[in-house]
Amino acid sequence: MTAPSVNSRQSDQVPDAIAELGARFGAALSTAEAVRRNHATVEGFHPFLPADAVLMARSTEDVVEAVQICARHGFPVVPYGAGSSIEGQVLASKGGLSLDLSEMNQVLEINAGDLDCRVQAGVTRKQLNAAIRDQGLFFPVDPGADATIGGMVATNASGTTTMRYGGMRANVLGLTVVMADGRVIRTGGRARKSSAGYDLTNLFIGSEGTLGVVTEIQVQVHGIPEETIAAVCAFETLEGAVNTVIEAVQYGLPLARMELLDELSMAAFNAYGQSDYAVAPTLFLEFQGQGVAIDEQAQIVAELCAGNGGGEFRWARAQEERDALWDARHKAYFAALALAPGKVALVTDVCVPVSRLAQAILETRQDIDASGVTGPILGHVADGNFHCILLVDRDDPNEVAAAKGLSNRMVSRGLDMGGTCTGEHGIGLGKQQHLLRQHGEAVDVMVDIKRALDPAGLMNPGKIFASDT
Repeated sequence: MTAPSVNSRQSDQVPDAIAELGARFGAALSTAEAVRRNHATVEGFHPFLPADAVLMARSTEDVVEAVQICARHGFPVVPYGAGSSIEGQVLASKGGLSLDLSEMNQVLEINAGDLDCRVQAGVTRKQLNAAIRDQGLFFPVDPGADATIGGMVATNASGTTTMRYGGMRANVLGLTVVMADGRVIRTGGRARKSSAGYDLTNLFIGSEGTLGVVTEIQVQVHGIPEETIAAVCAFETLEGAVNTVIEAVQYGLPLARMELLDELSMAAFNAYGQSDYAVAPTLFLEFQGQGVAIDEQAQIVAELCAGNGGGEFRWARAQEERDALWDARHKAYFAALALAPGKVALVTDVCVPVSRLAQAILETRQDIDASGVTGPILGHVADGNFHCILLVDRDDPNEVAAAKGLSNRMVSRGLDMGGTCTGEHGIGLGKQQHLLRQHGEAVDVMVDIKRALDPAGLMNPGKIFASDT
């Protein structure tokens, strides 16, 4: 079950590839150590794996020419956006070219009447929302980081608003992709449904750059709700908070967001952001719609919270208050790091059926507490997805082994419950063995697709599948 391998390169192949790239792209190509290091530094636990060179692409045509040059020299291509992926997807595990798409940041088309837009891959979610806000529109997928839309396609990102709007697969209509041989294909379109052939759009969503380079995306957008309010509710127990989530989902409430932070997360949250929230398991909620509908939703959720040991709601109604609340929530990773200065984070996620969520989170919390590792739990729990941020001294082998053991047990627990080894982070370098357990022989089919579309194994090699080199 190994992907096609990159042939061992002769020592002169790297300078030959870089020389041809440099002749074509000039100053847009860099081999400077600082630039290479910047593109090989990611949040989390993965090792430093720099590319041999970095290219700032500015168009699909640039990407085509770069890929064709790399193909001639057997030079790997690693797409790069904002560098915010968790499982090392942008690291150059086989060297090669880090193809930075962040300067491909144009919103190419806004079709307000049809609620869709076409963007280059380097547009970030905040840039897109700023461009369409004046037309009463917004793009809903919110993974926390200001990730590029192309990067969000690569990992099938989701996040805080998935409960109502779905992840990337629910919000992407079509793609422009540069294939491993330099061909440009366009998948999907602007129609909201199609029965025309294979669904190539969804094949590339979540492929982590291993099948081709996504350069443009046709996304679905939504009208800004008439009214939005947020609320925070602290609970006596972690179990009570999670049970509220389960009941709200089973009730069918159309909340926009429902986020969980455990007690340790809230302590970190307060210290980092100088907030004064209760240090207790807490739900962060957002309601959207019209006044009466919001009031009805809020009343039902308040009753569910009260029945599970929840306290009074703390409301955020003004735009500035809501923005501050969610901005602080999105900084939970950095707040967690501040709990143990000098340590690094092993971040992991699973997603389970919502009915098993309480068991999964409580057993994970008990496992972390027994290990001695510092590890907050938080997540987009309304869809069964939660995360652990395990803080580790990289130079302490016992601590590293303990954290890896916790991560592996968390994944095994999730799979045993009918869940998935990753709800939104992807496989990358970190979860290849878990992919095998989850999908078994279906991984062979994935590898067959990889070999068919990238026979030389040059597109982001070493990711998703174990490599034989």
